[in-house]
Amino acid sequence: MSDNELGLFLRTRREATTPAEVGLPAGARRRTPGLRRAELATLAGVSVEYLIRLEQGRDRNPSVAVLSSIADALQLTRNQRVHLHQLGKASDPGFSCLGGAGPNRAVRPAIQAILEQLEPAPAVVMNRLSELLASTTGYRRLMEPIGLLDAGWPGSYARYVLTDPRARTAYPDWEHKADKVVATLKQGPGRSDPEVGALIDELTLTVGEEFTRRMESIPGLPDHNGVGRLDHPEAGMLRLAYETLSLSADDDQYIMIYLAADEPTAAALDALIGRTPGSLRAVAG
Repeated sequence: MSDNELGLFLRTRREATTPAEVGLPAGARRRTPGLRRAELATLAGVSVEYLIRLEQGRDRNPSVAVLSSIADALQLTRNQRVHLHQLGKASDPGFSCLGGAGPNRAVRPAIQAILEQLEPAPAVVMNRLSELLASTTGYRRLMEPIGLLDAGWPGSYARYVLTDPRARTAYPDWEHKADKVVATLKQGPGRSDPEVGALIDELTLTVGEEFTRRMESIPGLPDHNGVGRLDHPEAGMLRLAYETLSLSADDDQYIMIYLAADEPTAAALDALIGRTPGSLRAVAG
């Protein structure tokens, strides 16, 4: 895992931002589609030398004003801005605002009741270890055939995606899925949580370079919504929209809900879950 998460995030966001997105001409002889350091420095009102120090981790205490200027220049989303400022505050790699509290595996009765109300939609409660703690029947019927729940509860989504060969068949966009699993492990306390650190050490040994490369190059900022494909052994190719609902800080958990992203997927989910046709409506995506 990189010990310079702030620099990693700044560099990856700079390289992912095109000149056109910030109102600059692309110009000639551009080796990468992203912004040059000099371009970002000009937009943010800082020196190129200072930006280099931030990206290389030689300066880990930027002011709130500097981070805000860089966020404005990169046109970061609200979630990305919060993440950037959190990285700026937590310059000590051992710091965690959660202290020594480990991942929470206890699901409150009220959250269980919410899951019941979400039926027949596939939905699952997860924690920062990507452990599967409780789910709807719809989720179990969707995920059991791909082998995700074979190890019982709490299941480990991270271990399944990164170590189970069936995951590469189930997820046609497996590379992207693996990137997001790593981003989830790195977000928040990351290695400063002993249990997260132990899982990272385990995956370093069992997965090897494919995992360590991601740990060193992917910022800890996973997607909270989107659309993904699932090649289901019984229902065929599904396009599923997903939404993440964060619970309270005391819970330190979130609910992941899956919805049909098109009408064929809605029909296939109805058949898979055994519900009345049309009960699961497709959402745009």
